[in-house]
Amino acid sequence: MKLIRIVLALVGLAALGFGVSLFLEYAAPAWPDSLKTVLWFGGGPIVNDAVFAPVAGVLGLLLSRVLPTPWRAPVQVGAVATAVLGFLAFPLLWRTYGVAPKPGLHDGNTWLGLLLTLAAVWAVVVLTGVVRTFARSRVPRKNAS
Repeated sequence: MKLIRIVLALVGLAALGFGVSLFLEYAAPAWPDSLKTVLWFGGGPIVNDAVFAPVAGVLGLLLSRVLPTPWRAPVQVGAVATAVLGFLAFPLLWRTYGVAPKPGLHDGNTWLGLLLTLAAVWAVVVLTGVVRTFARSRVPRKNAS
């Protein structure tokens, strides 16, 4: 088993080295302009690990401590869905043409689409929470027979 792990680690490092060599082949001729690409590749994981992951962890911990049991899972799923939808919509919210054009992508109102989608997500969260609360509050009746 240890040998397999070592082989897999070496294959992964070789793939990483190949990727770095391809990037350097791309970036070296246009170094001042390719600095933006380096920041884009490195900045995303750094911002995610330094900002978004800790905020999500603290928010999840707080929600699990504050909310009643029937509401915990629906609200946590709604929070994750909200974050994912926000990440997906961010490029178009930040700049109108922040991503490569696709047919129909830039035709709509991004803010309205995001808000309607979030309203649908949170409507399902509230509905699920209410149903789970109602189902939990029902007291099982003893059979009179």
